[in-house]
Amino acid sequence: MPRPPERIRLGDLLIQQNLLSDEQLQLALAEQKRSGRRLGRIFVDSGYVTESGIAKALAHQLKAEFIDLQNFQTRPELLKLLPEGAARRYRAVPLDERGGVLRIGFADPTDLAVYDEVARIVKRDIDLAVVTESQLMPLLDRVYHRTEEISGLARELTAEMGDLPTEFGTGLSLTPGAEDAPVVKLLQTVFEEAIRLRASDIHIEPQEKSLTIRFRIDGVLHIQTEADSKISSAVVLRLKLMSSLDISEKRLPQDGRFDMKIRGQAVDVRLSTMPTQYGESVVMRLLVQNSALLDLDRLQMPPHVLTRFRHAIHQPSGIVLVTGPTGSGKTTTLYAALNELNSPRNKIITVEDPVEYRLPGLNQVQVHEKIDLSFTRVLRTALRQDPDIILIGEMRDQETAEIAMRASMTGHLVLSTLHTNDALTTPIRLLDMGVPRYMVALSVKMVMAQRLVRTICSNCAQPHAPESHEAEWLKYELGDKVAQYKYSVGAGCTHCANTGYQGRQAVYEFLEMTPPLVEAANLGDPGHFVRVGREQMAGNTLRRDAVRLVINGRTTIEEAMRISSQIGDEA
Repeated sequence: MPRPPERIRLGDLLIQQNLLSDEQLQLALAEQKRSGRRLGRIFVDSGYVTESGIAKALAHQLKAEFIDLQNFQTRPELLKLLPEGAARRYRAVPLDERGGVLRIGFADPTDLAVYDEVARIVKRDIDLAVVTESQLMPLLDRVYHRTEEISGLARELTAEMGDLPTEFGTGLSLTPGAEDAPVVKLLQTVFEEAIRLRASDIHIEPQEKSLTIRFRIDGVLHIQTEADSKISSAVVLRLKLMSSLDISEKRLPQDGRFDMKIRGQAVDVRLSTMPTQYGESVVMRLLVQNSALLDLDRLQMPPHVLTRFRHAIHQPSGIVLVTGPTGSGKTTTLYAALNELNSPRNKIITVEDPVEYRLPGLNQVQVHEKIDLSFTRVLRTALRQDPDIILIGEMRDQETAEIAMRASMTGHLVLSTLHTNDALTTPIRLLDMGVPRYMVALSVKMVMAQRLVRTICSNCAQPHAPESHEAEWLKYELGDKVAQYKYSVGAGCTHCANTGYQGRQAVYEFLEMTPPLVEAANLGDPGHFVRVGREQMAGNTLRRDAVRLVINGRTTIEEAMRISSQIGDEA
């Protein structure tokens, strides 16, 4: 068993192990005296020795084990022994248990006071291991999720409000700029954690006895924390102030937005309030403005889909539609297309609500219904601005759709989105909206439908034998070849918050308006149009693309089945 830490002169130790020269040590000591920085950090930043080199040297001296945390699987029940605040303060983490002795990784294994304090907190015999700080801090972020910090701030806000009546308590320290107010610190921490976890939405939901805060990550909601219901009105009031909403109106829904900087990133927050039985519920969509725009080649489209989509967007006129439910990545796809089309030769105008990405060289217009700056009004004006390409955020009504159709028939390329279930039913949806049949037949060049599926966490992927109902489902696409492929699932680890999934990837299908389809559209028989379209698509459906990801080990059968249930077996 390793002995407790001992006082070690780091510079002398590294010299003894031929990792550092006397000259480098003297230069580092001079820098430490000047700046006050830790000596080990100076060694690393100066390039004298690596962080792992220092850790391994210390482990060797202490007869302890060096642990590479990159793929280390922690145990949740052991993490509870050392609270989040102590883990961050003492730069330590419980690793595993051997013979009743708790092994703990320390970023500074030479600090006797830290060793003793951690042993006191966990109330167990402990065994020392050495870890690097650069691996430890991300691990703490993954396994603790700052839940304790957020809960502590919520308790602080509850204590500040005390026994004051709810309506009066909401006015405490809520003036804009009151950066030290508990409610401000609480929300700032919530936003920072949401961005770190790649959450797309934050849900703040008042219940009878608690306030629940949930994050939507990779399309699935996760509870972040639960706080005293007393702080609900204070949190909502602060968010309304940030969004310039009417703080006196609690009976009606309100929509707003605000911008903020989080970890150096510009974030656009879209906010929606809704009165519920126990107070106002708030949902916020987070749009990170400096997210790197993807190239079409990096969207991982199947080659045949990418070829046809690229061909469609390089046409001088016509409409290209991307369809799918909210949060299916439609805007990302369209902006990847705009990124490719963006050049000094093209004038591109976008009409959006909201503007989700900033792209240099584009003329981007934010719709504002309250001042009558509607899609149709902006679109009419845009056509007088001599554009080559127009992006319409969404075709919401007949008038917008007809203006877009006319624009495409007069020499403009129009890109837009529509909320439909699949590619095949999109032209029919336009007809149902009241768009003349000839416009749909002549204007629409291509419809691409997409969904986002969760991808298996690469750190905990393992083989999976399909269950009977999964095998039956796979037979629909693979026939008698189901047993020829290997399948995977994620076991769950600290990298994926024990979900087994990390990140998402789109699945696609497309429909091109070929002459037979144009003829079918002009006949006015939806059933006939669907039959012709299904023959043309020949199995290149969302479901088939999801199965492609399954057999390539990118997603699970369960996730592919979930996507399939949204679009129906006939999709």
